[in-house]
Parts: sequence; C-alpha cells; structure tokens
Amino acid sequence: FSPLLDRYRRHLSEVRGLASSTVEQHIGTAKSFLAPALSGCASLQDLSAPAVERFVATEGRQMKRQSLQHVVARLRAFLRFCFDQGEVQERLDLIDAPRVYRGELPPRALAWPLVQRLLRSIDRSSGLGRRDYAILHLMAHYGLRPSEIITLTLEAIDWQAKTLRVKQCKTRSDLILPLAGQTTRMLRRYLSRGRPRSARPELFLRARTPAGPLTHYAIGDLYQKRARESGLPLQGTSSYCLRHSFAMRLLDRGVGVKLIGDLLGHRTLESTC
Repeated sequence: FSPLLDRYRRHLSEVRGLASSTVEQHIGTAKSFLAPALSGCASLQDLSAPAVERFVATEGRQMKRQSLQHVVARLRAFLRFCFDQGEVQERLDLIDAPRVYRGELPPRALAWPLVQRLLRSIDRSSGLGRRDYAILHLMAHYGLRPSEIITLTLEAIDWQAKTLRVKQCKTRSDLILPLAGQTTRMLRRYLSRGRPRSARPELFLRARTPAGPLTHYAIGDLYQKRARESGLPLQGTSSYCLRHSFAMRLLDRGVGVKLIGDLLGHRTLESTC
C-alpha cells in the first residue's frame, strides 16, 4: 500500500495543509489499520465495515476515549480519501466516535507546590542541569508544548522588551509572552553558563556533540529523568502535566477559559473546556 499512502501523504500536506507532525500521525493510523484489516489480502476492495469495527474496538481497549476520538477522526479521513480515489466501493468512513463529555475527567495537572519542588530539585551546577531547568521552567510557567520548546530560537527572546515569541504549532500563529524577571535571569544564566557554544539558532541544544536541536521525545525523556531524581511522587506523570498545571493555575486565579485557550494555542474553545 506504499503508493496509496504516498498519495495520501501528499493529499494531507498539499491539499489539507496539515503540519508534518500531524501528517505522520494520520499515516501512522492508516498503517496500523491496514496491517490487521487486510492481512493476506491484496486489494482494498476486500475491506469491509466489520473490519473497521474490529480495529476501532481493538484500539478502544488500549486507550482512553479522548485518545480514541483522534484515532477515529484520522481513520475517517483515510477511508474518505480511499472512497474518493475509488479504492473502495462503499462508504466506510461513517464511524461513530466515542462520546466524551465536557469536564467529565479532571486534567492531569500537578499541584503547584509539587511543581515548585520538582524545579528546585534540579541540580543547576552543570550546563545540562541549567538547560533542563530552563525547559521545565518554561513549560510550567508558560504552558509551552514540547514541540514549541524545541522550535524556540535565540531570536525569539527580545531582551529589551522582555518578551518571548512562541510559534504555536496547532494554530500556526506567533504568541508574544511577557518574560517575568525570574525567567529573564534564568535564561541569561543558561545562555552564559549552560548552552554549548554553537552557531545554531535553536535556544536549546542536545548535550552530546555535535550540537543540534532537541527532539520532541527528548523533552519527555528529560522530564522523566528529573522526576525520578527528585524522589517526588510523580509516577505516571509526563511533561504535559506541567502544561496542565499552568492551565489550572490560571483557572484558579479566575482567568477566563477563552484567554487560557489562546495562551495554550488551542484551535477551539471546546478543547480548552
């Protein structure tokens, strides 16, 4: 199915204009679906509604309903593409998504005192410690995604205006955030004594040579490392919990949901709610 998936990748990128990371998520779902649904079959013409249903049921046993909603949405898009391309003879994209009700589950947010204890536990006597502290500080105090952390550049910091320019990946827009005094001082210390000497534009670089940008997965790994070293009750948490803690802090202080959504870079108010 490589030719079909290649056409689908171009469709997602050139026609729908999706970001490369989102395109890969769509392709990953399509591959996961095709492998078991058509094992031993040579043609998509053999695809049936029961095969679609089995796939959704199997995925549903491995994830929460919120995550399954995304899988179903990507599967719908792929099956709709297949029908439009004449690869399947019947509409198979009419799939019911699981119901998720607003506010039914609390966000995976950490209590703010616990976040502060995690940050204080990081040993900042080394360049690596200063880098990891700066990354987790920005996620906790500004709600940045890992994908936004790794795209920050040196030019994103306006020292005179004391602002930080963040390229929000979901909305494809720039967000200008005011830098608090402690954040400005922390960034200056990191740049003078923590960041490797390099001509690369990225703000945060990997510790090993050759110097290069961090990956999305590296952010998760460094969070897990610092969480383990802290000795705090952080089992089962992830770096995204810092982003959720930021949102809940704003909510507790009476900030409106629309403004919280804008700061988090959500495309819809429903996502924030």
